[in-house]
Formats: sequence, C-alpha cells, structure tokens
Amino acid sequence: MTDTIISNARLVNDGTVSEVDVRIQDGRIAQVDGMIQAGPKTVVYDAQGKHLLPGLIDDQVHFREPGGTHKGSIATESRAALAGGITSYMEMPNVNPPTVSIDKLHEKYQLAEKKSYANYAFYLGATNDNVDQIRALAPGDACGVKVFMGASTGNMLVDDPAALEQIFSNSPLPVVTHCEDTPTILANEQRQREQYGEDVPVKNHPVIRSADACFLSSSLAVQLAQKHHTRLHVLHLTTGRELELFSNLPVEQKHITVEVCAHHLFFDDRDYACQQGLIKCNPAIKSAKDRTALLKGVVDNYVDVLATDHAPHTWEEKHQTYFNIPSGLPLVQHALLSLLEHYHRGIFTLPLIVEKSAHAPAKIFGVVDRGYVAEGYWADLVLVDLHRPYTVSRQNILYKCGWSPFEGYTFKSSVVATWVNGELGYTDGKVADNIRGKRLQLSNHQPR
Repeated sequence: MTDTIISNARLVNDGTVSEVDVRIQDGRIAQVDGMIQAGPKTVVYDAQGKHLLPGLIDDQVHFREPGGTHKGSIATESRAALAGGITSYMEMPNVNPPTVSIDKLHEKYQLAEKKSYANYAFYLGATNDNVDQIRALAPGDACGVKVFMGASTGNMLVDDPAALEQIFSNSPLPVVTHCEDTPTILANEQRQREQYGEDVPVKNHPVIRSADACFLSSSLAVQLAQKHHTRLHVLHLTTGRELELFSNLPVEQKHITVEVCAHHLFFDDRDYACQQGLIKCNPAIKSAKDRTALLKGVVDNYVDVLATDHAPHTWEEKHQTYFNIPSGLPLVQHALLSLLEHYHRGIFTLPLIVEKSAHAPAKIFGVVDRGYVAEGYWADLVLVDLHRPYTVSRQNILYKCGWSPFEGYTFKSSVVATWVNGELGYTDGKVADNIRGKRLQLSNHQPR
C-alpha cells in the first residue's frame, strides 16, 4: 500500500480554509486531519504556506482528437491541463468524425485510456437526426448531450425546431448548449461585409456574434428546458443580460445551470486591439460592462460553473483575415491562475473559486468520488502558491499549438504540484510521463 502525506497544507474545501494534513493511500484520500503521523515508509510532501485545492473539473474542452491533431491531442492538452491544476475534463464532440453516435463515444474512450494524463469523460453531440442515439444513452456513456444552437467550429448546428423539441424531451442525460442565434449572426456578417468586404476588423467580432444573438438563443434553450423539464446546462455565458434567465438558488436546487469561462472574465473588447485574432472565440468576448456583470454573477451565485472552453488552433491559423480565423483559444494551463487573479483583486474568495470549478461540476454532472477533498474520494489535488509569481512564456507553454493569449503576462500565483488519482503528476514545472487518468464514473442518468 502506497502511503503519502501532504503536510501543513492550507486546505480550501467545502466553503472553508483550514490547516490540515492529507493522507493518500492507493489513489484515494484516506485521512484529513490536523496532524497525521508518518510511518517509516511514508512519503511526506511539505506544503507549508501553500493552499491545497481539489483538482479542477473542466466541463468544456476541445482536445481536437480525432481529426485535428495538428492543433492538439488528448495527450498534449491533458498534459497542459495537469500543469494548470485541472485533473478531470469533459471533452466536446465536434471532432472529425464528430462524436454523434455511441460507437464513436466508445472509440474516444479507448483513445483516452491509452493517452490521457488527466481523468476524462466525453459528450455525445446532437444533430438534427440522431435522437435515437440520444435515447439509447446508458448511465455513464457520456457526461451530457451537446447541442450547438448556433453554428460554431464544426458542422453540428441543430437548427430544426422539431429536432430541438425531440432532444430536450428525450435526453436521459443533461443537455448542454452553445447558444447563439445563427440568423442574427448571418445578418450581422452581411452588414459587415457590405462595409469592409472580407477585411472585417477583428474588433467587430462581438458586433457580429452579438449580445442579441446570444440572448435569443439562450432564452430559447431555457424555454425548452422549462417546457420539457430538461436538465439544462448553458455553456460560456458572455453577457450581463443573459444572467436574468437564471436563478441564484443553491446549485443542488437548480435544474437549469450556467457556466462562464475564464477568458470571458479576464478579457473584454478593449483587448482586441492588442490580441487581435488570438482571442477570437465563439461566443465572442464582449464589453467591459458585460465582463463586470459576469464577475458579479459568479459572486452572487447566478453562475454555477467556471471552466475553459479550451480550443487550440495553430499560430498561423490565428493570423489570417477575419472570416478565416478559427474561433477558440488554449486555456487549460492558465485558467486557474487567471481565476486566482480575481482573488488577488478582492473579487473572488478561494472557497468560491473551488465551489465553481470543482464542487459544482461534480454535483451537476454526477461525478462520483471527485471534486472534493474528502476521505474515500479519489486524490485529485492541486497545490498553489499564492505568493510565487508566474510569467507565461513560449518556453513554459505546454499546449501543442505553442502559444497563449497570456504570453508575457505575470500571474501573481503559481501551480506548484498536481496529484491525479493519488499520483504526483506535475511538480517543479514538469509533468510525469507515466501518469494516466481514469474514465470518470458518472451518476447523471435521468430516465424520462
């Protein structure tokens, strides 16, 4: 039996910060106590002065495999995730071929079993004509059913009203949505083309992918969920107005929940001048007023989950003309550090960050024995130093695409170490090559 003690940690867990030791045995947390005695064969990791958090559960990533491995892969991006304190992820279906059947889901699980450094689950993608696959989902087959209610990366737009009704009324798993109204976007694109031709300024991306486009679609998703009593999770909210669609009840009492991503809390439309296409994403990064409203929405509990929507593209792809620039940016290595910036600014507390990035995803998706530092749970842990600055550079970026929108920025905090299933997976700036994650066990099936 392996025996590891993380001693003198400042544990952030379940709404509190406390000084504890944590014992890990055979991959799980065996003891959480004020002072734990080490045996003769115990490995002791001294966390003096540092904060120990449950490993983050990222409910939205695009790791590009299969079909886009020149941008990223399950192996490369999960390595980067460990360096960022993310120990579990849920990956999206808009790959090539898309994950729109149960057979394709199983193929991705087989890939991840061999390659993934972090724990993993996958979404089944909805289309206009695969409701039979959705109905057939068994417990644990997927973390949810992803519905693109607006065109984004890939060709999986669900724009048939009858298909949407069928999906919302038949899904046995949570429905998660990308909400943008495509007719509104297309009309906005046409107006921009009439003014600029193909050379539309990137700063106009939030004019094209507008606040109205987001509200029209997200309000429709909420209406469908209310009509069919669907368990709905709305992804990457970007506007203050959309917050009015959601409640601030405890997450356990909600059947409609919402996520905001780290980049929409960090950047606003003033950043296009410097970042240009690097921060082009769907939905678009919008105004400073929207960013402030989203931050307040997190604090006031209208927002339930903080995640990344990690979506790497090559440097060359991100430096084309507007309509040719693919949307998305790499984030898993730096999202936690960006969230901790809001702690240093006095906006977020540490327990709030942990609640939204670890506890709440575990509750919403029924992740078994993860998301908390609790006896009997898997030992997925991240140790952070709030007083050790970290500057992002090309030399320490682990994404396969090799760049980050944070390049040159100095965060006030550092990720010191990450444990996955009790194994030390990241420390001293290096990821252990022998680490492999496990398939997430999920209890999210809701027979209808």
